[in-house]
Amino acid sequence: MLATILWILAVILVIWGIVTLVRGGVLMGIVLIIVGLLIGPGGVSIFT
Repeated sequence: MLATILWILAVILVIWGIVTLVRGGVLMGIVLIIVGLLIGPGGVSIFT
């Protein structure tokens, strides 16, 4: 259950980061994408 929640949160963060990049917030977009990749199940989860 926790892995599913983390996966959904990671997807939301990456999409939010991409939208932020498109709207001109380069630094914030990159940070959001990196955080999304870190907490996703394929990345280094900060919760496990």
